[in-house]
Amino acid sequence: MDKVKKIIKYYTIFFKIGLFTIGGGYTMLPIIEKEVVEKNKWVSEEEVMDSYALAQSIPGVIAVNTATLIGSKLSGFFGALAAVLGVITPSIIIIIIVAIFFNRFIEITEVANAFRGIRIAVLSLLLATTYKMTKKAIKDIAGIVLAISSFICVMFLNISPIYVIIASAVISIIFYYRKEKDNVN
Repeated sequence: MDKVKKIIKYYTIFFKIGLFTIGGGYTMLPIIEKEVVEKNKWVSEEEVMDSYALAQSIPGVIAVNTATLIGSKLSGFFGALAAVLGVITPSIIIIIIVAIFFNRFIEITEVANAFRGIRIAVLSLLLATTYKMTKKAIKDIAGIVLAISSFICVMFLNISPIYVIIASAVISIIFYYRKEKDNVN
């Protein structure tokens, strides 16, 4: 029975995360850190960042991938299932409601104004997530160069993020392998 309570708690926490993940998976990181790391102490910040980084590099929705990885770490298959169902349930409910009433909602001035405010809040969450991820991910000058180069490639040279991610992974493997090899010698 104790296991069932844990699974229900995972579902409930990830439901709350899914409910407030407005603007996409990137905005969920601060909420995950608050709920999973700070409040419940299920995993460390580093484990969340690793899960988030892996979730971004595999196909699929970042929110679902992250929930799967964290849930799996917590309680295997059933933890992953509870986390995924929790994180997607609010979206399903909201999408159904919006689909039914969207044309009526959007014409209401207050709703249009609310969407303006939500966009600003989402941007703030994205900036906060970017700042936190930058602090944790970039540890040396090579990381700074790789981050700036990746940004330039995607933003100004219009290179696909897929190629940038693959190239960054290969460059990092080579660079840090050589760095470790030099440190051993």
